[in-house]
Amino acid sequence: MARALSAVPGRRFGTGRVARISVDCLIWAAALYVGLGLRLDFNAERIADFDVAVLVPIACLASAGFGFMVGLYRGRWTLGSFEEVPALGFCSGLTTLVLVVVDVTVDTRLVPVTSVLIAGLIAFVAMGGVRHLVRRAVDQHRRVRDDGRARAIVFGAGEGGQRMVRSMLYESGSSYHPVAVLDDDPLKRNLSVRGVRVVGDRSVIGEVAKRTGASTLVIAVPTGEGALIRDLSDSARGAGLEVRVVPSVDELLNGNVRIRDLRAPTEADLLGRHAIQTDLVAVSEYLQGRRVVVTGAGGSIGSELCRQIAAFDPERLVMIDRDESNLHAVQLSIEGRALLDSADLLLADIRDRQRIWDAMQQIQPDVVFHAAALKHLPLLQTHPVEALKTNVWGTASVLNAAAAAGVSRFVNISTDKAANASSVLGYSKRIAEALTAHYGHTEPGRFLSVRFGNVLGSRGSVLTTFRAQLEARQPLTVTDPDVTRYFMTVEEAVQLVIQAGAIGRDGEVLVLDMGDPVRIADVARQMAASLEPGSEIVFTGLRPGEKLHEELFCRDEIPRASEHSLIRTVEVPPLAPSLVEGIDTASTPEEMVRLLRELVEDIDDQRVIDLSEADSPRGVAV
Repeated sequence: MARALSAVPGRRFGTGRVARISVDCLIWAAALYVGLGLRLDFNAERIADFDVAVLVPIACLASAGFGFMVGLYRGRWTLGSFEEVPALGFCSGLTTLVLVVVDVTVDTRLVPVTSVLIAGLIAFVAMGGVRHLVRRAVDQHRRVRDDGRARAIVFGAGEGGQRMVRSMLYESGSSYHPVAVLDDDPLKRNLSVRGVRVVGDRSVIGEVAKRTGASTLVIAVPTGEGALIRDLSDSARGAGLEVRVVPSVDELLNGNVRIRDLRAPTEADLLGRHAIQTDLVAVSEYLQGRRVVVTGAGGSIGSELCRQIAAFDPERLVMIDRDESNLHAVQLSIEGRALLDSADLLLADIRDRQRIWDAMQQIQPDVVFHAAALKHLPLLQTHPVEALKTNVWGTASVLNAAAAAGVSRFVNISTDKAANASSVLGYSKRIAEALTAHYGHTEPGRFLSVRFGNVLGSRGSVLTTFRAQLEARQPLTVTDPDVTRYFMTVEEAVQLVIQAGAIGRDGEVLVLDMGDPVRIADVARQMAASLEPGSEIVFTGLRPGEKLHEELFCRDEIPRASEHSLIRTVEVPPLAPSLVEGIDTASTPEEMVRLLRELVEDIDDQRVIDLSEADSPRGVAV
């Protein structure tokens, strides 16, 4: 019966389906007799006065008919699952109603009506009970034996943990056997997940590992923040356990995770997992069917922008970059081909004002995402004139050309280093924010900036450096034991950038919620423990212009909530392009740093004015 009742869902009418219907008919027959017996105190003489047998075939036909109607016998639900219970209740209730109608309409009362009601309740409970017992028997038969497999403690008794325990127990080829479940929620204490008990919270990892002989801790928390992953990893390694995590939040929630996909924590896991909710309607309204331009399209942010924008079916997506190899890579990632023969690939440098002007006039973009920039702080600190030429003048060039072409929305990509700037990179990006704000106040289109911190996986990032050093078996270099930074994955950051473009207002800077800042030394130690245990960490000291702790807001900025819970907005004083156009590139590096710093100080003090309204020498902030 177990094999018959657990027939594969979706197969044609066969032995499994016949078995289910037959068992349910037997249950109804028994329930009708038992219901009558209960109603008449099992008095055989009184029972003989009624004709139960007439109702049995009617019950069978009604039960089978309603069962097919609601999908009970068509494999719509897993046998014995909670999802199947409402269908059983619906089928039993309608069948009982049919029996009552038949009983009260025939000339001779077949059975007391109350006995039919009792029978309906008995049939519902019995059909559910049989299904549950069969389900348990099948699960027990499928359960993988604990024969030499690694013993694992699963952290998380929620949906993710339950899926993981089930996969460990029933997945063919599973190399782990769950011996305990842990969860910080006291309400889940003593819960049993597929027979595996929840035995405590994270504080008992060492004790549970010693008692159970576990060798691995599996973290199955789909919304786990980086701090949780780091703390659990530290506790697990202190107890001599390997650490494994599920591959991605989306796969876990969709039920696609398999045991073989478990892996050691990556930097993305250690730094945090953000669940980003995007208003697809608002986003699609300003991207679908529009002409979109992305500058710096081959960079980490720019290329991800292009990939996500392409999914919204723009009329045209023009990708601008000065590096031909970058354009090759981004076209390949979007189209699966990279012949470099598309008119939507534009090899150009934003420093070339005429080239950018001509391109914007030809394209007539509706939306521009400006991601082109120089970003390496130490190099720009040494060569500040390059920051001026690209991050300041280049941004002014793109803003001017886009405004002249009638752009309706312009999104400038900024950085947290622009907040209370202390470096050439920060100065140049703060000036770019102010230039964007100027166009927001003077042009009909919507001009705004988006500010966020470090992006995981971007070229030249500290985490990329750590990985390269570990692979080369070299010491990890960290500037200071206490230095902290904000991090977000490139996919998450770009989702919020696109959302910000939908909700931002003229002249604003929209600041992305980056979560809590992360201590870089902790990440270095965690990565070393995962990839190359025993690696040395060397502290080199903060470099010129580098902060110990980054900030997301300037001292006098007052952040306001936006329509999105992970985006806040601040006002930025506008800066006219005429105030930066005449800066002398022949200045010494020290003089250039001073000029940029003083200009930013005047922006932050809101003391800059437009030369069109006052007669002042170019390059001077008044």
